[in-house]
Amino acid sequence: MRTAQMTIDPAFAIGAADRRLFGSFVEHMGRCVYGGVFEPGHPGADADGFRTDVLELTRELGVSVVRYPGGNFVSGYRWEDGIGPVGDRPRRLDLAWKTIETNAFGLDQFMTWAARAQVEPMMAVNLGTRGVQEACDLLEYTNHPGGTALSDLRRKHGAEQPYGVRLWCLGNELDGPWQVGHKTADEYGRLAAETARAMKLVDPSISLVACGSSNRGMSTFASWEATVLEHTYEHVDYISAHTYYDPSDGDQASILASAVDMDNFIREVVATADHVAARLRQPRKLKISFDEWNVWYQSRLQADLDRRGWVEAPALIEDTYTAVDAVVVGDLLVTLLRHADRVGVACQAQLANVIAPIRTRTGGPAWRQSIFHPFALTARYARGTVLRTEPVAPTYPTARYGDVPVLDTVAVHDEERGELVVFAVNRGTEDLALDLDLRGLPRPSGRAHLTLAAGDDPTACNTEAEPDRVTPRETTTPTVDGGRCTVRLPAVSWNVLRFATRP
Repeated sequence: MRTAQMTIDPAFAIGAADRRLFGSFVEHMGRCVYGGVFEPGHPGADADGFRTDVLELTRELGVSVVRYPGGNFVSGYRWEDGIGPVGDRPRRLDLAWKTIETNAFGLDQFMTWAARAQVEPMMAVNLGTRGVQEACDLLEYTNHPGGTALSDLRRKHGAEQPYGVRLWCLGNELDGPWQVGHKTADEYGRLAAETARAMKLVDPSISLVACGSSNRGMSTFASWEATVLEHTYEHVDYISAHTYYDPSDGDQASILASAVDMDNFIREVVATADHVAARLRQPRKLKISFDEWNVWYQSRLQADLDRRGWVEAPALIEDTYTAVDAVVVGDLLVTLLRHADRVGVACQAQLANVIAPIRTRTGGPAWRQSIFHPFALTARYARGTVLRTEPVAPTYPTARYGDVPVLDTVAVHDEERGELVVFAVNRGTEDLALDLDLRGLPRPSGRAHLTLAAGDDPTACNTEAEPDRVTPRETTTPTVDGGRCTVRLPAVSWNVLRFATRP
């Protein structure tokens, strides 16, 4: 059996595990909204048409913040279409996903749903086909107490108190030529700066996210961030990052190393932002909002778009995730936590049906996909201070990233609760013995070892017929002797190692 070593000490602190790292995303795309979170007439729907089974799973998932309404959808969206009596709302062509948008679910429904799901809303404004005034109007509607036309309109629609939305995205992926209203970095940066300035006049308490690159592979990557931040640095709180990892080519070794790319992406965005800060003499360190990330079989999307005309809520990219995909998602969460000092928000895309941890059948049940479990357990146990880990581990070869470590880790110490949690991913095809040195912690003792192993059947999936085929299991409790511990990590596995640390 191969071996790896790691020392953990509470002095090696990175930063707090921000609850906003466990965000999700609801876009008007496919069946995420219609048939996902919202299905009037479903046997389990409440009086507002929200699927209560999806609400329960959202709370179980541990989602902290939800980004809405897009995504590509927002770049052509008129927010006014989704308020007021449902029967009076217009039907529109959605150019982003080539569908008919009924607007039966809109802003007020989303805010009601978010409160019921116990999540913080994160709103995106349309800077594709609209601009400064429309963004300020939306903010006035959501956040102003009353006494103005738009705030009183909200009250007329049943929301007496302001929604108090704190997080706002200044558009979406406007570097991408697929985006309605695609712009150059200078065009977008100027518009985003003016929009940010005006929105903070309406409500100075909000936090704003400027659009970074749609992915690290864009030809304009880094230069886009630099130019946009030259315009916006003093006005915004975050720069966004988006990435998806596609297992379609069957290269398991490379897909298991996807976190290597995410890690480099974060480091390069941070370096670019810090360079701009130095040029502008800005002492404040900008954070990243990693508000789209996931595993996505992207090769399937075009076929979904091409096979039909303009219809309502078609099934789009309803990927069924494997056990290997779950290990990858767990590793991406490890990476986000490892950068807790600079990543302040993260949203897995999306919540229901569309490349999602939750799947539903219209009129039928909802179930947990394999990727549900690493997200839920990380959200549950990653509380406290993220600690730097420097494991010494063997490597393995990949076609995309060269030689990469078989082991990826992060640790989170909750001093108040007296618990250390180590998240450890074995990317290799052999079991790995991990030797832990915990002598820097007060009286460490073993508590539990949860593992989601894909080695036995990497293609295993959760389905409506078999909703619990891929699920974490509790294995042996870690035995700590003299502040040291050895834990066996199964091949291709994501693991949660919990220790008590009572003084």
